[in-house]
Amino acid sequence: MRNKIAQTIEELDFNDVDNLIWSAVFSSHEEVRKKAKELIYLKGLQHGVIPSSIQNIYEAMGRGDIGSITVPAINIRGLTYYAARAIFRSAKKNNTGLIIFEIARSEIGYTYQRPSEYTVNIIAAALQEGFHYPVFLQGDHFQINKKNFEKNPENEINAVKDLIKESIDAGFFNIDIDASTMVDYSKKSLQEQQKKNFTITAMLTDYIRQLQPDEIMISVGGEIGHIGGKNSTVEEFEAFMEGYLKNLNSKKGISKISVQTGTAHGGIPLKDGTLAQVKLDFNVLKSIGSVAQKKYGLSGAVQHGASTLPMELFDKFPESYTSEIHLATGFQNLMYELAPDWLKNEIYNYLQEKCKEEWKQDMTYEQFIYKTRKKGFGPFKKQWWSLSDDIKSAIMDELSKTFDMIFEKLRVKNSIQLVTEYINPVNVNLKF
Repeated sequence: MRNKIAQTIEELDFNDVDNLIWSAVFSSHEEVRKKAKELIYLKGLQHGVIPSSIQNIYEAMGRGDIGSITVPAINIRGLTYYAARAIFRSAKKNNTGLIIFEIARSEIGYTYQRPSEYTVNIIAAALQEGFHYPVFLQGDHFQINKKNFEKNPENEINAVKDLIKESIDAGFFNIDIDASTMVDYSKKSLQEQQKKNFTITAMLTDYIRQLQPDEIMISVGGEIGHIGGKNSTVEEFEAFMEGYLKNLNSKKGISKISVQTGTAHGGIPLKDGTLAQVKLDFNVLKSIGSVAQKKYGLSGAVQHGASTLPMELFDKFPESYTSEIHLATGFQNLMYELAPDWLKNEIYNYLQEKCKEEWKQDMTYEQFIYKTRKKGFGPFKKQWWSLSDDIKSAIMDELSKTFDMIFEKLRVKNSIQLVTEYINPVNVNLKF
């Protein structure tokens, strides 16, 4: 990659995807970044790379029309264009169309990637790899911050609403609402425990329905158990759904439900920096996912924090009514493993200075670095992108190999046919 940043709109080359995406991400001129994004989006439309909703697929899963599959939802925190190219390379090889590219509210902040930038990274990557099919972009964990909510509920709700609008404007037609932070286990009844959760989730679902473009039904997800907390139960799910449906004004509600099964985001690092073995309860997924499909017509349950699990477990997700799994930290770990020492040293020194308040008294250096190095992608974004072609190629090769296995185990190989059968892409004037 020549790393040429256009200084004027006239310097942009419509046919050079590499330089367009570099300018869209790194140009110091706002009008150049905007124009580069528009050109990438228009080029995507010409070649069938169109941001779309996965709703029709998930409705078909809820009806039992599609067999047992699990859709991977991938959070890319760094080297986004290159990582996405690696994923599309594997997707083409395996004839895979069911892939979600997502970014969480918190990740948008520390990776320095606003939704529109994330969108064009994915489109540009698909174009460069010759993947000419719809792409699914998702807002992951659009979460209510409990502390902020308790200080000023209106401000916190409006902050999430603003992010939802920005994301829809950028082509995110799949959005996961996470008000599970508001579940109150001190209450006696399950309805009371889940009340703030289902009330806020219903209200934000209605808000999404008001904003969604014509002819697009955005796929919305809900969550009943905060990831890293106690395991979810069928009774909690039914209490949530009962309250949610009563409070929902829209005709269409959520298409899936995220549950807690014993995992934690990023895994649990031990003193030496290695990860603790997680006891994932597939019975939680199977019991709640089954009820979600058969009673409420949802696609199934959603598993978070899966990328650091042993690969031999991945076969079990399609058998356990798991319609979607979220994958992030494992790919981040791979990038750091293959990154040069000079870059890691720069990042780790930065983290010790800027994130020192996160270094708890009982943490080793290895645990601290493992917990915080996700925050080394935003401030060092240009350094990551400027790595030598050899290093970037090595990272892409390893990612592609990993996804070859993931696509097979989750049974989404040859899923291009499902995308062409169920998804009708709609051209929307996105706002950059």
